[in-house]
Amino acid sequence: MWINNILNNNEKILALSPMADMTDSAFCQIVRQIGGASVVFREMVSSEAIVRDNEKTLGMTDFVEAERPIVQQIFGADPKTMALAAERVMAHANPEGIDINMGCPVYKLTSNFNGAALMKEPELAATIVRDIKKAIGDTPLSVKIRLGWDNPDTFKTFIPKMEEAGASLITMHGRTKAQGYSGKSDWERLRQAKEIATVPFLANGDIHESHQVQEVLTQTGADGVLIARGALGNPWFFKQVIEPNYTVTREERINTVLTHAKLHIKHHSVLRSLAKRNKLAGVTPEELEKNSIVTFRKHLSWYFKSIKIQQELSGIKEWRGQLVRVNSIEELEEVLTEFPKPKTTS
Repeated sequence: MWINNILNNNEKILALSPMADMTDSAFCQIVRQIGGASVVFREMVSSEAIVRDNEKTLGMTDFVEAERPIVQQIFGADPKTMALAAERVMAHANPEGIDINMGCPVYKLTSNFNGAALMKEPELAATIVRDIKKAIGDTPLSVKIRLGWDNPDTFKTFIPKMEEAGASLITMHGRTKAQGYSGKSDWERLRQAKEIATVPFLANGDIHESHQVQEVLTQTGADGVLIARGALGNPWFFKQVIEPNYTVTREERINTVLTHAKLHIKHHSVLRSLAKRNKLAGVTPEELEKNSIVTFRKHLSWYFKSIKIQQELSGIKEWRGQLVRVNSIEELEEVLTEFPKPKTTS
């Protein structure tokens, strides 16, 4: 089991968090190539779509061997559907683990009783865990939660129920659903959750820079961390946890962005083909590339935020405006050659 393999070596788990539209195969490959991450959690997929044999959704669980170990997150509210979806994901991709989304605060999910809404119904949540565990056998099953829906102490009774139902790992974000991403992640309550948990526990929330990993581990006693926005635009995050003095050069950033863009185009062209198998007659490779590069723009914005490059460069704002309008790899390469350089002092 991947969890014990890490912890038995007296190592902490450094995990990439599942993030919708972000932690796809392309980004996970980049994170793994750079190194430092113990495991990557892939973006959530709909259990309903999996059970309906939606080819694009199932294709979202595809991976390359270099990404392993991987954990696939699924969401839903019907125990039987969730169990069948987990079983199908295992048969299709055979990830090292399945993760249940019980923490997403977005209305699109919670309005259908998915994500964090499950924390309002602990018995239903426990049934989902039990049914999935029966379906996937010895494969580790993790649950991603928040402090609660609006009560920041819900986790105190919720965690034991998830463990009793069969969860092998608990990851918790230090805010309630009601907070969304406002305020601060409550690391003190993360510490309390670690004391309650009898299975490995990962801390999540407001770990934006690599030096904060040791801070949260010391403060909470967690078995590891789940890194979300801190890794966006900074796939070097995990490497910098292990090598605190590691500095990303201008050339490395540019080369990594280009490699990521090419992997993204390849991956998303396949997904688009699966989604519109019968509607792509006459669509050129150039059009597929444009559609894919447009979806990559969100990554470009993250890669070149001032907080990510850790310096303010002259003309960077205007340059970013060009960057997020590129429509092809060729345009991206051209704009990247103009990435502002730090001023040299004489």
